[in-house]
Amino acid sequence: MSPEQFNGAVLAWYDQHGRKDLPWQQGITPYRVWVSEIMLQQTQVSTVLGYFDRFMAALPTVKDLAEAPEDEVLHLWTGLGYYTRARNLQKTAQIVMREHGGEFPRSVEALSELPGIGRSTAGAIASLSMGVRAPILDGNVKRVLARYVAQEGYPGEPKVAKQLWDVAERFTPHERVNHYTQAMMDLGATLCTRSKPTCLLCPVRSGCQAHLLGLEIRYPVSKPRKALPQKRTLMPLLVNAAGDILLYRRPSTGLWGGLWSLPELDDLAQLADLAQQQQLALGERREQEGLTHTFSHFQLAIEPWLIEVTEQPGRVAEADWLWYNLATPPRLGLAAPVKKLLKRAAQAITAGEPT
Repeated sequence: MSPEQFNGAVLAWYDQHGRKDLPWQQGITPYRVWVSEIMLQQTQVSTVLGYFDRFMAALPTVKDLAEAPEDEVLHLWTGLGYYTRARNLQKTAQIVMREHGGEFPRSVEALSELPGIGRSTAGAIASLSMGVRAPILDGNVKRVLARYVAQEGYPGEPKVAKQLWDVAERFTPHERVNHYTQAMMDLGATLCTRSKPTCLLCPVRSGCQAHLLGLEIRYPVSKPRKALPQKRTLMPLLVNAAGDILLYRRPSTGLWGGLWSLPELDDLAQLADLAQQQQLALGERREQEGLTHTFSHFQLAIEPWLIEVTEQPGRVAEADWLWYNLATPPRLGLAAPVKKLLKRAAQAITAGEPT
């Protein structure tokens, strides 16, 4: 297929089968497209739907996002993971308000300079919301094109990525670029799926090299696998007489940056030092069911303990620590495993543990 035949077939398929009722496709603005694109990075559409609606209800404009408390932004993001994306989202909103008069720049180059916006995301924003001709290469499109040309090599390698970008550029049309961009994402999400592609329904199967070779699953070439390192931590759930749990805000950089979390200890021997630091008297303790959380680069085994504490008279609460009310929880950004542990703690306390 020539590039014109390729994008013509893709657009014809989109007209008949493409998705046109997703929330961010209604009332299209650069802001709505941008938020959806950031949420969709490494996350399924079905998961994002509810998060997007809640986010837009709370922060309907780029100005609202720029001015929102960080805790509110992280709270709305809790469960989506990769929290650097949420912090970059707010940084970009503030730059757009401060340096661009509240309007997103119209070039891929200028968009790519904003925090958290790479070349593909910039291309999606520009093409979907502004009609600018710009190729994209997100995970779905990368899979479609890698199969179509039977691209050898792992796409994460710069040389291979460049070759795929060249293909994306060549096939991107000059007309209806917004529909083409959406169509390519839809193809990857609905037909050219990772494990069981529906090749018989694909509009470009006649030119797809992977299909002609019968090697669809071989492409795109996977990243060489390495065993994930294992780490462990002990997380005490310090519960006071009111049934509140002590949390602290993590540093803005690093793992779970800016989120509220449980303290982390190497072992129970460090508990006394923590109690002394926080001016708490320790009471009964009970080990809870363990939890394993998998990050992109390691696995974390969490050993939780539910521990009764009594606050000493005259205790002064530090700015980065707070008592989290389980019955009426405040709107805070919480790491997913911490949120799960707090839910378990609420159930244990309701059941009468610790005694």
